[in-house]
Amino acid sequence: MAGPVPRSALALRAALVSAVAWGGLTACAADEEKLQYATDYAGHEPLGVVGYPTSESLHITQKLIWRLADGKAEQVESLAADPDDAKGDVERTARNWIRSFHEGAKGKVTAEFYDEGSVRQVVVVYFHDTGQTKSFVVRLTGSTGEDGWRVTMREPDPKQASASPDWVPRTPGALGSKTAR
Repeated sequence: MAGPVPRSALALRAALVSAVAWGGLTACAADEEKLQYATDYAGHEPLGVVGYPTSESLHITQKLIWRLADGKAEQVESLAADPDDAKGDVERTARNWIRSFHEGAKGKVTAEFYDEGSVRQVVVVYFHDTGQTKSFVVRLTGSTGEDGWRVTMREPDPKQASASPDWVPRTPGALGSKTAR
């Protein structure tokens, strides 16, 4: 019969179990995100794209359109660049955007990505079924971009949130994906 297990062996065993569990949880989170993306992709109209998005600016824009189509304010809010700085503005902006663009987001949508997108990018979304357009900015957040890409949401006024920008052409690509400002 073996004697008592030394404390160092117990500590090593506990550390290994923790590491394996953490690795499993991390893998599960990545798999869950991939599954959510695949489900979202299958359940929504494909997004038309004009211009030159980065993979990250395209990904956050696609998520925003899906969340608008789903009509889920909390999920739209979760994409905000400054959720804590302007909490009330973000909540009101999310509700305003859903109220204004929910129907259009469920149909054919084209996103035009303006200028280069190394740290931020202007995006104009064309909702074809409703004839609406919406511009917003996607950008890296965090001091060095470690928080990933998010959407700037500071339009608590319903009229501002639903207004079409005056510089946006009627059709995607008319400015060559270069801002005219």
